[in-house]
Amino acid sequence: MLDTALTTADSDYMAKRQPLSDQLRAAILNAGCSRYEICRQTGIDQSSLSKFMSGERGVSLDTADLLCEFLKVDLTKRRRGKRK
Repeated sequence: MLDTALTTADSDYMAKRQPLSDQLRAAILNAGCSRYEICRQTGIDQSSLSKFMSGERGVSLDTADLLCEFLKVDLTKRRRGKRK
């Protein structure tokens, strides 16, 4: 039988964790430039970015790569607390 009990560190991590899409939306909102400028410089379709920002649809990994490169955002693994 698989032990599925969460440690306190696990449950704290899960409570604070935001989906990657929400983190990317926040980075776009805090970019200090307009969505138009982001689209112009990355080649991303304005309609696609607008639908992503409204939560109407997601973005492809290629588009996420372009956004992360433009926004200077890196995808990194968080360190989790040691299990007791």
